[in-house]
Amino acid sequence: MPIVAQSTETTDWVSRFADEVIEESERRAPGKPVVVASGLSPSGPIHLGNLREVMTPHLVADEIRRRGREVRHLISWDDYDRYRKVPNGVEGVDGSWAEHIGRPLTAVPAPKGSAHPNWAEHFKAAMVDALAQLGVEFDGISQTSQYTSGVYRAQILHAMKHRGDIDAILDQYRTKKAPAKKPQQSQKALDAAEVDAAEGSGAAAEDDGSSGSAGYFPYKPFCGGCGKDLTTVTAYDDDTTELTYTCTACGFSETVLLSEFNRGKLVWKVDWPMRWAYEGVVFEPSGVDHSSPGSSFQVGGQIVGQVFGGKQPIGPMYAFVGISGMAKMSSSKGGVPTPGDALKIMEPQILRWLYARRRPNQSFKIAFDQEIQRLYDEWDKLDAKVADGTALPADVAAHARAVRTAEGELPRTERPLPYRTLASVADITAGAEDQTLRILSELDPSDPLASLDVVRPRLDKAEAWINTQVPADQRTIVRSEPDTELIKSLDEQGRQSLRLLVDGLASNWSLDGLTHLVYGVPKVQAGFSADATAKELPAEIKVAQRTFFALLYHLLVGRDTGPRLPTLLLAVGQERVRVLLGE
Repeated sequence: MPIVAQSTETTDWVSRFADEVIEESERRAPGKPVVVASGLSPSGPIHLGNLREVMTPHLVADEIRRRGREVRHLISWDDYDRYRKVPNGVEGVDGSWAEHIGRPLTAVPAPKGSAHPNWAEHFKAAMVDALAQLGVEFDGISQTSQYTSGVYRAQILHAMKHRGDIDAILDQYRTKKAPAKKPQQSQKALDAAEVDAAEGSGAAAEDDGSSGSAGYFPYKPFCGGCGKDLTTVTAYDDDTTELTYTCTACGFSETVLLSEFNRGKLVWKVDWPMRWAYEGVVFEPSGVDHSSPGSSFQVGGQIVGQVFGGKQPIGPMYAFVGISGMAKMSSSKGGVPTPGDALKIMEPQILRWLYARRRPNQSFKIAFDQEIQRLYDEWDKLDAKVADGTALPADVAAHARAVRTAEGELPRTERPLPYRTLASVADITAGAEDQTLRILSELDPSDPLASLDVVRPRLDKAEAWINTQVPADQRTIVRSEPDTELIKSLDEQGRQSLRLLVDGLASNWSLDGLTHLVYGVPKVQAGFSADATAKELPAEIKVAQRTFFALLYHLLVGRDTGPRLPTLLLAVGQERVRVLLGE
């Protein structure tokens, strides 16, 4: 059963948008379900930047549901879009795939080895799975199904009848006319030109429509010969709907009745506002690349009212999402992390939180590197503050949106041990479950683990991060034999530091105990209590601690750094630690 509750704290951006959307929906369609929308093109891997297109309306829709209102979150799968470019990083793709450029995404074969029937379904499936894990409720609409079944026939005929009005709107933003393709161009040259065009961004990459000797038309037939949209409408009769087109790719030509013809679509700048009117969309965000002068969102705002008698949705412009160390993501270029990739290394709550805590116009990065450990530390501190009532209202709201939806709470790790600790253990044990259970049980001997199940799925995420994101040369390999040469070279202070550590192992064999021990040894050697605080100690103690830590790392793993020493010591085990430290 849905949870009907009062609005979450009104200090967060989600609640403010929910207020505006409910008010606007009542003004446009009183008493009807609120309609919010997203659009995704399965032209390649659907990446984490695309996820913002979904998460922004999802969070708003979910807040509306929490208030007991009926709401529909539509996701339009733009699977009837043309195949523009062969993305990099797609397994099994080679130059031969260029022959499909210009065909609908659902008419392109799936990548090699895929179990799905076509290109669009292959990439759509991964996103659907990720959205299910994230608790995103939506109504999916296949544009292939809509167009090929004739759902939009009336809208297409209406747009064709008002093509002069559409052309006049578009002409306000045209800065230069695209050169007409020459009939004698080879297929290879045509395909190359299409790939080059797809490299553009914003308005430059968006097709205005078919312009030829017969004038402008906002509709592109897919060729009956080669299946591509490299077609030009050469004649159209509004009364009979008789349409003639020719294909510049293969030379095919035919005359059809548009009132019965379902193998084509409205061009994007007309298709999008048509759908706003058809679906009654009240809220839909748009990316910064859709908000420049002459872009589809700006032009669509005029077309939806002047041509289709509808209204443009309200909604924010959302900023780009980045990945640590990577530039702006592009699904057409491939090789960028997807929501599924992120969910392999982090729990759904964390990924939801990243999108909920930042306003849509704020850019942010998602960490696949060491920063993920800091991110988890931040999340765990927030979790504790929410539990004890000390978190700020906006943080409480973002946390609530991360851990639950209107339908209920997302599954979570029963005993959420620190991510960095789990990652260190997974690194050292290489996934050996018996060793992992031993080490994790020794973190707190007073409350040992009975099973690894209580630390899952966080343990699985941390292990996946170690195995997929940490370079081999950064993995931890414990020495098999003591470094006798290094041990022999130590002065009396160095040997004493190792004795103090070894003597304290048995009585401090827990995460907290070993933390106290490794930080305390240099304090004791300098004549202070192991319990002395930083304020009571001279600055030289920090230098001595770093020197001591480096010595331990060299003796245990053969390098200057590694996992946190208390965790490393627990992982290696008391007896082996004693051997490697020369005892």
